[in-house]
Amino acid sequence: MVLVPGGTAVIGSTSWYAEEAPLRTVEVGDVWFDRVPVTNADFARFVEDTGHVTVAETAPDAADFPGADPALLVPGSQLFTQTDGPVHLGDWTQWWRWQPGACWRAPDGPGSTWEDREDHPVVHVGWEDATAYAAWAGKDLASEAEWEHAARGGLAGRDFAWGDELNPGGSRLANTWVGPFPWRSDDPDGHHRTSPVGSYPANGYGLADMIGNVWEWTSTRWTDDHGTSPSPCCGGGSSLRETDRFVTKGGSHLCSPHYCQRYRPAARQGHGVRDTTSHVGFRCVLRP
Repeated sequence: MVLVPGGTAVIGSTSWYAEEAPLRTVEVGDVWFDRVPVTNADFARFVEDTGHVTVAETAPDAADFPGADPALLVPGSQLFTQTDGPVHLGDWTQWWRWQPGACWRAPDGPGSTWEDREDHPVVHVGWEDATAYAAWAGKDLASEAEWEHAARGGLAGRDFAWGDELNPGGSRLANTWVGPFPWRSDDPDGHHRTSPVGSYPANGYGLADMIGNVWEWTSTRWTDDHGTSPSPCCGGGSSLRETDRFVTKGGSHLCSPHYCQRYRPAARQGHGVRDTTSHVGFRCVLRP
């Protein structure tokens, strides 16, 4: 783990999406952060030790999805699916689909396995799964303020975790989408979905993958206190239990200059407590 020193921090942004405003000054304490997100191998040890069954491995509650096709109310998760060509970017259902059988064990659905990506971040985990893992590990999830302060790596007032340019000097510093989204991935590193944790440079505090790769759950309940409701972005099946939403941070491998430019510390999204997708994971913290 990496110790992130506390202090006075300015978080939020007034330059990008409405839900990131306003700028606010907060006090955060010293926090130990996992250097990288929890991996499939890490999560497998947790499941082996506890017998935990994830949200994606249980059938959705019909009460949460009134009018839904009963055939879809089976264990599964939301899976990103690259399109065959350009689509209207206002309709995320063009590239997200409900995939029966998709879960952390089978990240791409039946026939796939976590075992060929042991060092990738675990995905298809809901907030309940993340908090269960954290409790087992004797840790916790970071608050939104703690997480954003840590993601900035000591750089205050910058758009990105490494400065004011997405790709300074042409360098790629995070696993984000390259090419026209969502139909062509031109990633020069060969990471067309998640990547092994730590594949890109760590930030100023020594934390890797705080930006890109996967969104990360926090312990902060989503409210509109920071601005208006979030603008449509990354989809993935928000629960109808609107009061049971928690903040996710950091963006993912699906964030693109052409769509969802949320590869920044201030970026935030609200996900339902039982939502699971192929681009959301988590990491844990310890407070001294």
